[in-house]
Amino acid sequence: MVEGEDGGMIGILSLAIAMATWQPPAGATFQLQLQGKVDTSVKAEVFDFDLFDNGAKVVDRVHERGGRAVCYLSAGSYENWRPDRDDFPRRVIGKKLEGWPGERWLDIRRRDVLRPIMAARLDLCVKKGFDGADFDNLDAYQQDSGFPLERRHQLRYNEMLARLAHERGLAAGLKNVPQLVPELEGHFDFAVNEQCYRYEECRPYRRFIRHDKPVFVIEYESPRKEFCPQARRAGFTAMRKRYSLRTWRRAC
Repeated sequence: MVEGEDGGMIGILSLAIAMATWQPPAGATFQLQLQGKVDTSVKAEVFDFDLFDNGAKVVDRVHERGGRAVCYLSAGSYENWRPDRDDFPRRVIGKKLEGWPGERWLDIRRRDVLRPIMAARLDLCVKKGFDGADFDNLDAYQQDSGFPLERRHQLRYNEMLARLAHERGLAAGLKNVPQLVPELEGHFDFAVNEQCYRYEECRPYRRFIRHDKPVFVIEYESPRKEFCPQARRAGFTAMRKRYSLRTWRRAC
């Protein structure tokens, strides 16, 4: 028995779970679909789709084709249509996300309140058979959230999410926030970014590639001829998607 902060058996269990975590390799092919029936016939090694809108059968179909499945969830916002909406106390629900009806920022300082909610979501990911988690809205400290959030609050919260995923054997995905990549890359197993070429924010993600971790880039407006050559040189997996985030994609 190995003694740790929480006792011997817990330490052994944590080590075993961490060893079981899936690590996608840099260059893995990717599909993100958040609307409509998930098309598992797409030629991709990693499929990213909504945790709540899809069941274990979709995950099974991905696995049957030799792929891996990542559960998408918003970890930084409250969404009033989710089945666990009543688990969020009013005191942690802030201002609206501009352009996203029914969605509000969360007070990420309250990790004591949000930890069990996010842990329950990740338990559901595991129950459905997912291999990893794509955490969205991890940039509340840069937004008009209604709370006095600072960079340090965001770092601690994002680190907590990665830890919760790893405790369950799930790969953890860092969504956007290139400004925090230097501090957070070591905690996450892959990165997902929307439009880093359009906004000239891709450079920090090279840190993931140097550690053989994939960077999945989605561009909505830039022509493929503008970003694909750069993405290939950087070792990123990039594609063009429509804002509707249905099946359609054009991979580099």
